[in-house]
Amino acid sequence: MSEFAPGPGQVRPPGTVRISSYLLYATAALQLISLVITLATLSDVRAAYTEAYAGTTMADTSDTIAVAVTVGGGIFALIVAIGLVVLGFLNLRGKNAARIVTWVVGGLFVLCCGIGSLFRAAGSAMNIDSGTDAPNAADVQAKIDAAMPSWYGAVSTMLLIIPILLVLGTLILLALPASNAWFKPKAATWEPPTPGYPVMPGSSYPTPPFRQGEPPLPPPPGHGGEPPAPPSYGSEPPETPTGPPAPPR
Repeated sequence: MSEFAPGPGQVRPPGTVRISSYLLYATAALQLISLVITLATLSDVRAAYTEAYAGTTMADTSDTIAVAVTVGGGIFALIVAIGLVVLGFLNLRGKNAARIVTWVVGGLFVLCCGIGSLFRAAGSAMNIDSGTDAPNAADVQAKIDAAMPSWYGAVSTMLLIIPILLVLGTLILLALPASNAWFKPKAATWEPPTPGYPVMPGSSYPTPPFRQGEPPLPPPPGHGGEPPAPPSYGSEPPETPTGPPAPPR
């Protein structure tokens, strides 16, 4: 019987666990939106890389670099989305191992996204000469920003900040005392007998149903009720005739 099926005695996950799973699902949805936007703007990114690397020794490989960076980011977003959905489902099932993995993966997600945004901002702010004729990171990022649609900057910023906040909320909710009891080992639950076959007192075997107005059948020997009466040895058993019966007179 499923934990989430309605019925008497069914246990639902606490609100903290349910909300944490919903936050993971929302983060996965944002990752898929980011994947769609990445694929939709691939042609703009390729044009920006071609313009940035024009006239350099890497001009022939600029298109390959643009495709590799874009597709690699999209694949990473898809893997993250699938992993978050699986973790959210397992957390609802009360798997403590899934909660531990959520803490580890969520911490790495927040750390990588935060550090990645800081490095991108630092690279755009500093004009570092690489020692070759290749353009620096600030010039490449400027070309990309100019080639993108007007809405891309605000949307990409939201898709970077909101998932971090959602994952942080998930980690906090899973660490609350209200969530700890859900991830403890569950005791075996009692299953009711089959309808129409009540269990007699003192017996673990169901008895067949009986019609209304009729007395119930006695329990089988050795499975509840009074034990069978022992044979009587105080009197001789009646003799059984061995010969043929006498002819009638």
